[in-house]
Amino acid sequence: MRIDYFRDPQAPKATSVVPSVTAVVRNAAGALLLIHKTDNNLWALPGGGHDIGESISDTVVREVEEETGIQVVVSGVVGLYTDPEHVMAYDDGEVRQQFSICFRADPMGGDLRTSNESKEVRWVPISGLDSLTIHPSMRLRIEHGLSHRAQPYIG
Repeated sequence: MRIDYFRDPQAPKATSVVPSVTAVVRNAAGALLLIHKTDNNLWALPGGGHDIGESISDTVVREVEEETGIQVVVSGVVGLYTDPEHVMAYDDGEVRQQFSICFRADPMGGDLRTSNESKEVRWVPISGLDSLTIHPSMRLRIEHGLSHRAQPYIG
């Protein structure tokens, strides 16, 4: 279980920073690949923590396939998201400060499937995003990923 605190003065203080990735993946119809997370019950871009011994683009490819069943190739950087006022408190007592690099990636194959981190996986039409419960930080990444900004977001 995980509790996200976003600009909340009652949030616990961060005890760690773990580099992580998310990916904006769109299919040929323009729909966005999203997961319904098991840890916080929110919809999100697929992604996860960077492991020792892998490149950051390998992390993107691994995490997207693990959580969704979709194989991807990384095509660009959306931005860096490091808001110290966004922390995640885990059941084991760890409190992480957000540190996520969001990438664009193109689907190359695979079939949608869930994992222990995703209770539902969908290609969501852009018009359907407003009906989903998505954390404000994740909405910002989605907005930036869909806008094709000239420069990556740094914040």
